[in-house]
Amino acid sequence: MAARPRFTSRATVLVLVLCSLVAILAYPTRQFISQRSEITAQRARAEHARQQVEQLRREKARWQDPEYVKAQARTRLHYAMPGETPYIAVDPAAKDPAKSSLGAPPPAQGPAAGAVKAARPWYASVWDSVDAAAAAPAAPVTPAAPAQPAPSSPPAPVPAGDSPSHDH
Repeated sequence: MAARPRFTSRATVLVLVLCSLVAILAYPTRQFISQRSEITAQRARAEHARQQVEQLRREKARWQDPEYVKAQARTRLHYAMPGETPYIAVDPAAKDPAKSSLGAPPPAQGPAAGAVKAARPWYASVWDSVDAAAAAPAAPVTPAAPAQPAPSSPPAPVPAGDSPSHDH
């Protein structure tokens, strides 16, 4: 008997057809998998949006209650009912200067700083705050000038020794 070739023409054609099918289906399969992950991400975003909408609906329902509005006005805006005397307690040892209504610098650290602060009179602190306010850069205020027509002649020259002074 004669030796048969290892690959017949039928086997070669079958391998080529299978390889072409794999090549043809690879891109759509990859797209399918990526679209499935996008769908999952969109569902998660939609669920998160639903939860936010539900939370906002609950908050809106709370704001419809007049007692809740009164309580929020009292705590957030420091409102008081007629006849009441509102008090605001200020912590002198507050660490956050942003919360201070006077905008004073934060207190110094350490036990010696407390003794120095206690030894200073109250008007020294007031004067320091005035100095700090004076040192703060102010935004230039320019008054609105009325519209005037352009002069027909050039302005008069200023003599060399008479330069305008700029006092700030």
